[in-house]
Amino acid sequence: MSEERFASAWDAIEDTREDAENMKLRSQLMMSLKGHIARTGMSQTQAAQIFGVTQPRVSDLVRGKIDLFSLDMLVNMATAAGLHIELRILDVA
Repeated sequence: MSEERFASAWDAIEDTREDAENMKLRSQLMMSLKGHIARTGMSQTQAAQIFGVTQPRVSDLVRGKIDLFSLDMLVNMATAAGLHIELRILDVA
């Protein structure tokens, strides 16, 4: 029996490559925002004010509820937090 290998967990669990790529980007943005909150020591209420969302939305972010966030929303939150986002696109071999 051959074992299929995946570059990421998202590649293994998502139905399409497009969905997997979307989830990879969303998870990276969420981890960066969660890390920013931890590094700066801000409360969820403070983060909500800075990110332009409600405190329950920050709670969802911190708890990793990825299905509740679009790429657009996460980019907006990261930008509001003063984070710079870079995107790298590679040809698939």
